[in-house]
Amino acid sequence: MSRIGKNPISIPEGVSVEIQSNVVVVKGKLGELSQSFDTVTVEKIENTLVVSRSSDSKPMKAKHGLYRSLFSNMIQGVNTGWTKDLELVGVGYRASNEGQKLELALGFSHNIVFMIPSEVKVEAIAEKGKNPIIKLNSFDKQLIGSIAAKIRGFRKPEPYKGKGVRYVGEEIRRKAGKSA
Repeated sequence: MSRIGKNPISIPEGVSVEIQSNVVVVKGKLGELSQSFDTVTVEKIENTLVVSRSSDSKPMKAKHGLYRSLFSNMIQGVNTGWTKDLELVGVGYRASNEGQKLELALGFSHNIVFMIPSEVKVEAIAEKGKNPIIKLNSFDKQLIGSIAAKIRGFRKPEPYKGKGVRYVGEEIRRKAGKSA
């Protein structure tokens, strides 16, 4: 069996899980998420969620662990939420936000204005002497991951000076420059 797929998911207090035909709906204090599924069976036993498969075919094995991870991320998201932090490394790189509108100065001739969906809360932090940081908070792990990847894609970190938008704690593989 799949090492990830066979683990049961414990449902904390304050989170309700409903299974309707091929859709799992998770509700919690932070929001509501739903995920459709196929080829696996999902059962709610007391306050645990168990994902199982009927055969050992390759596509079924692959989806077994996938759906278990998706359901676990949904339960943790509506209970505690997810956070992604991005760091802007470079001279003159700035970030500011007004509500859901994020404005980035990343060394281009114009500023980049990026509208963030209402499910994601954004905060731009700029301290003197430190790199600006963008904090993203949401209950949907897939959405926050795609938003963070989109922001990082505006100016990916380059390997020579390390300038660009990176995740906090991300290691950039550095290259040596020209040798004289």
